[in-house]
Amino acid sequence: MPIQSAGLLLYRGPEVFLIHMGGPIWAKQDLGAWSIPKGLIGPGEDPLAAARREFTEETGFTAQGPFEELGIFRQNRGKDLHVWAAQGDCDPAALKSNQFQMVWPPKSGRLQSFVEADRGAWFGAEEAQAKIVAGQRPVLESFFRRAR
Repeated sequence: MPIQSAGLLLYRGPEVFLIHMGGPIWAKQDLGAWSIPKGLIGPGEDPLAAARREFTEETGFTAQGPFEELGIFRQNRGKDLHVWAAQGDCDPAALKSNQFQMVWPPKSGRLQSFVEADRGAWFGAEEAQAKIVAGQRPVLESFFRRAR
């Protein structure tokens, strides 16, 4: 069974808010290195509650409803992503993300901490499609199709 994750797509007018994934793997990448704020759904956790929690953890912002369910998207072979959209606004310069740990450099045995999101930005449809990771492009396609 695929891993279940949930996320929120914040929008204002024709723009969507995306985060650039943190850590050394994504540090020098831009195109295909952005994401909606999202994360794993905890055992017994409501998917929308998980999406709201992950949004706050990864951005430091709180999204207000109403929340429009966009659907469940297969992000990759092993992960399903439940997504909601919410209208709102935030200042990307004020983003404050939580951290994760990983061994870096690989095979070094050194456990280091990195922010989950190192920055955020507002993008229009075309630029957002170029910036977002390939597995989340269907989320944007669905959102912008509904927004027309």
